[in-house]
Amino acid sequence: MAGGIGALIMGALYPWTVVMGLHHMYNVIEAGMLSGPMGLNIWMPIASAANFAQFGACLAVAIKCRNKKLKSVALPSSLSASLGITEPAIFGVNFRFMKPFIAGVIGGAIGALFGSLTHLGATTYGVTGIPGLLAINNIPIYCVELLISAGVAFLVTTVIWKEDLPKPAAAAPVPAKIEAPTVSVIRCANGRVLQPVKGNVIPYDQIPDDTFASGVLGVGVGIQPTDEVVVAPFDGEITSVADSKHAVGVAANDMELLIHVGVDTVAMNGDGFDCLVKEGDQVKAGQPLIRFSRDKIKAAGYSDTVAVLLTNSDDLDGVEYGAK
Repeated sequence: MAGGIGALIMGALYPWTVVMGLHHMYNVIEAGMLSGPMGLNIWMPIASAANFAQFGACLAVAIKCRNKKLKSVALPSSLSASLGITEPAIFGVNFRFMKPFIAGVIGGAIGALFGSLTHLGATTYGVTGIPGLLAINNIPIYCVELLISAGVAFLVTTVIWKEDLPKPAAAAPVPAKIEAPTVSVIRCANGRVLQPVKGNVIPYDQIPDDTFASGVLGVGVGIQPTDEVVVAPFDGEITSVADSKHAVGVAANDMELLIHVGVDTVAMNGDGFDCLVKEGDQVKAGQPLIRFSRDKIKAAGYSDTVAVLLTNSDDLDGVEYGAK
């Protein structure tokens, strides 16, 4: 019985030594056992129980989880553990979430106790798990040990571990009634571009940015905002959305419009911006497109001037700009 208690304790401790990278030292102990009077390696069933329990815990995570990325890691890692290579399962899954690791510790301890009480041993060392079938002295009993170890770990993991699923992002509030702006800032033969944000309208060549002011991106206006919501300037389609959420492209009737909130605000990496649309969306005039924080833009040291530019103005007839 004393040997059983020792096996129970070592079956529980073995995974911790794997975490610390100390498990290779057991090879020396196993070699000593094989050269002893019995010529039997009684440590191998303990290590096998511990390793196979980590397999059972990791397999439970693979089956129970809904996250595809986690499942793609957990399933092959569990199969690796069944062959005695537990590092992927321990470091990639079980120890990361801790509860599956603890479940593996419990399963390993119980399996090791069973292996000791049934006098399991191996005729060599360096293999555990399924490959251990080639070295064990009692294959049927060894299979029972593996089933106990993995089964207990699988059951405990299933009971105590719950996947932390990401909470759905709260939808940004949208005004129940859309009020289309009435003032136009750009006009051409193809239609009108209504003022997309409240504020003081200035010519594009007064925007405090050389690229915008040069007209290389098209003519239009700048708006020194007094509000923090950009709305659609006409009925159309969203053709582009900046990754940093500070700019969108809108098109309709062959008019291609860029609305760019702030100068050099791409460097803010989306901080202070909330884009309410995605590429391909159909929008109505007055529909909110971007919410932004003027305070954050100014705190970052940038101008909050909104550039509204007709990027294909050279291809359109009768283009004029300014509030009207």
